[in-house]
Amino acid sequence: MEIDKLVRILNKNFIMAYKKQLQTALDRLDQGLARVHSLVKRGQNAQAIHFMENDLKELYEELQNIISITPENDQTRVGFLGGK
Repeated sequence: MEIDKLVRILNKNFIMAYKKQLQTALDRLDQGLARVHSLVKRGQNAQAIHFMENDLKELYEELQNIISITPENDQTRVGFLGGK
């Protein structure tokens, strides 16, 4: 009984940490997209393209890595968007 309670607490803590990490990555990507929008709006297209090909790509890949955590079994589907 104690082990089950401990596992639930650890799962809850893991999920909360995962959500925080995911939200941080989403916020950073959103800020990157806002920067691209601002650069394009000011007519700085070359800088916008450079930013998209480098920094924005990194932000997207960071988010993609967080989301595509592959589950080991049916109980570890946090972050896995493929399949079931």
